[in-house]
Amino acid sequence: MKKYKYHFLEQESDVTLISESKSAILKAKESLASNRLILEQFIKKNDKFLTSFLPIKIKTEFEIINLMSEASVVCDVGPMAAVAGAFADLMLQSMNSPEVALVENGGEIAIETKETLKIALFAGYNQLNLNLGFLIQEKDCPIGIGTSSATIGHAISLGQADAVTIFATTATLADGAATRVANEVKGADIEKSIKDALDVAENIEGVKGAFICREDKVGQVGNLPSFFKIEGNKTQILNDKLDTAFLGEYEIFD
Repeated sequence: MKKYKYHFLEQESDVTLISESKSAILKAKESLASNRLILEQFIKKNDKFLTSFLPIKIKTEFEIINLMSEASVVCDVGPMAAVAGAFADLMLQSMNSPEVALVENGGEIAIETKETLKIALFAGYNQLNLNLGFLIQEKDCPIGIGTSSATIGHAISLGQADAVTIFATTATLADGAATRVANEVKGADIEKSIKDALDVAENIEGVKGAFICREDKVGQVGNLPSFFKIEGNKTQILNDKLDTAFLGEYEIFD
């Protein structure tokens, strides 16, 4: 099946879309623009929604606000910790279920696919230099993937993890949970910091699994997608970003 890859920037959002349907890709782009406008207008009148590091429980007429609020409560983080994932979920929803639908928004991913996809996740510059990726299959979907790090990227983390990757029922939840779990990876005892964080991940409703990397140690819990080994220089593949690489043949849609 021919698949298209489309990349675009929308203010702070750095988005990659993959699908066999060009119309689905265009609908996803429209979804981001409309939901960004809703969020911007909302936070102008509710500035605490933008700045709070604590959960904000609120019910509104806007799906983007409700998704972020719900994730903040479940994960015990501020609502903006889930903003990239929420945009990704709404973009995926707007695509109306083609055979392959993948949305990556700044490293947060929402997927619904009948065809197996290969995704490489950057685990930081550490002693392990992991060259692993994940096979996302139809049985794993729908799935959201969120990654947080204290050592790379621009997101705020209160922990010390090189990478925390969360697999969840939605990208909104995965995004918020990755922030929460990454905050728990701290302290001189590296193994204990990873174990404590994995315990937190297990207790977040909707989290399917977690993978944590810190210095020369890794840990995992739950049901993770199948691993595969990445051949070649993963740093080059990922273009030195805390981001994702989608391995396979894609026609560029522009």
